[in-house]
Amino acid sequence: MSGRFVRSSKYRHVFGRSTRKEQCYDNLRVSRNAWDTNLVKVNPQYLSVNWEAGGGGAFAVIPLEERGKLPERIPLFRGHTAVVLDTDWNPFNDSLIASGSDDGKVFLWRVPEGFTLHPNCEPDEIQDIAPVGKLSGHPRKVGHVLFNPAAENILATASGDFTVKIWDIEAGQAKLTLNVGDIVQSQSWSANGSLLVTTSRDKKLRIWDVRQERPAQETAGHSGAKNSRAVWLGERDRIATTGFSKMSDRQLALWDFRAPREPINGFKMLDSISGVCMPFWDDGTQCLYLAGRGDGNIRYFELENDKFEFLSEYKSSDPQRGIAFMPKRGVNMHENEVTRAFKTVSDSYIEPISFIVPRRSETFQDDIYPPTIGLKPAMGASEWFSGKEAIPPKVSMASLYDGQGLKEVTSVQEKPNATVSASEPEPLPVPVKKTPEPVAVPEPTPTIVVRPAPSMKDQGASMAAMVNKFADDEEAEPADDDDSSFEDISKPVERPEVSKIVTPERSPIATPGAATPVPEPISSSNSVVADSVQQEIESIKSLIAEQTKTIATQAQQMQALTEEIESLKSKLA
Repeated sequence: MSGRFVRSSKYRHVFGRSTRKEQCYDNLRVSRNAWDTNLVKVNPQYLSVNWEAGGGGAFAVIPLEERGKLPERIPLFRGHTAVVLDTDWNPFNDSLIASGSDDGKVFLWRVPEGFTLHPNCEPDEIQDIAPVGKLSGHPRKVGHVLFNPAAENILATASGDFTVKIWDIEAGQAKLTLNVGDIVQSQSWSANGSLLVTTSRDKKLRIWDVRQERPAQETAGHSGAKNSRAVWLGERDRIATTGFSKMSDRQLALWDFRAPREPINGFKMLDSISGVCMPFWDDGTQCLYLAGRGDGNIRYFELENDKFEFLSEYKSSDPQRGIAFMPKRGVNMHENEVTRAFKTVSDSYIEPISFIVPRRSETFQDDIYPPTIGLKPAMGASEWFSGKEAIPPKVSMASLYDGQGLKEVTSVQEKPNATVSASEPEPLPVPVKKTPEPVAVPEPTPTIVVRPAPSMKDQGASMAAMVNKFADDEEAEPADDDDSSFEDISKPVERPEVSKIVTPERSPIATPGAATPVPEPISSSNSVVADSVQQEIESIKSLIAEQTKTIATQAQQMQALTEEIESLKSKLA
């Protein structure tokens, strides 16, 4: 039965398009360190790669336009005395990057202006890039570094000393310390930068009130022994986690950060592959991408009604160890690209994967490109430490499409529902209330977003029109009253033009004293019809609510049965 109905979605046919080898970033030496990080990070200008380098740690920065085979000798970002474990780009400065290393240090780097991997000099004369800032405070390895997405110059670093330190990189010191109590496996900020979610080796999911230096929520996460990952779902109050069950099945879970005792709809089983799932959230499309570490597949889901609806899967025979996703302002809108992934292949080259909505791209597609975060932070470091919370201002994707640069939008998004709700057929009770015209204009605006209601009310309106027509034929008295009653009933069905016609016609009827007794029987018949129609609507609403409840319970039962069948299959296998 369910197979007959297809869920409506703009992203149902999104597909991943691979890149030809000559257009990839080739001749790389990606770090072979086994620490569980993404190995690569990207912004609209540069790609950073943890590098396999002797004599200390280093990472490479590749300008995105310099594709193809890289020279044997390139300028590296070198300064750590041990292998680099993680890097992260500043969200408000595309030239500033932070790195964490096995030596316990956190370094800050600035990409030189005009930086290139093909300098006009001999290979022996190529100069490596030195750090511009050093942050010391962790006695053990720094496995994860992550900039705050809302406040400027705030950096979170997770270390093998079982702590997460929050740095003011302007002051060059750690001002807050979160005592996790075990190795941190992943961390993710909320959109306003006030909360931080962590997963750790003790299998706990913790949501930190960072400035209070304590967990606001703590609960048991995935029960498996392998690593778990967490990602905050943009401006929503939801968190997605990936991990493993006790039977080593890969799982996906959705959490409400206000009440995370257990995941919404339970743990969803994905498959039995052993590689860690790396989650990435795209706030513009409300889609979650899961890239398997050690396999070549990237599956993606759309979040709808607190449920991850599977869309499709990009399949490749080339496994990835590391992957990064482009921020929204860096995608190619002229090809309807909604996101772009950069995956490592064989530790020797990086392949871009474009995820594209298949539709015409001659004009800007505003429905798939809502405003996105730009380069302006919501607050400075001092404001953030004093307790401020805010979302950074957003920029119009249309201005980027037209080549006008980053332009801030005043309102986050237009509400198209306002135009749809203008035709709501509610104005029947208006003549009964009062005669003043200004009341009739705002009355149709209540947004009743129930699909069956308009059609029933339209039928009620047409029934009322028929009743009034027959009544006028029997009485055959004033023709003007017949016109006014016809316009009153047809008003809800028509667009705003009819409402403009109705308002001037009522005023001459309301002003003469002799005309007042005539509309009374018409309005009373209208109110009777409206009441009967309203009763029918209420009964239909109650029926729909009951059916929705039964469908939901049946769906839960089906899901439980499916999970039992899958677990039995896995045990039998």
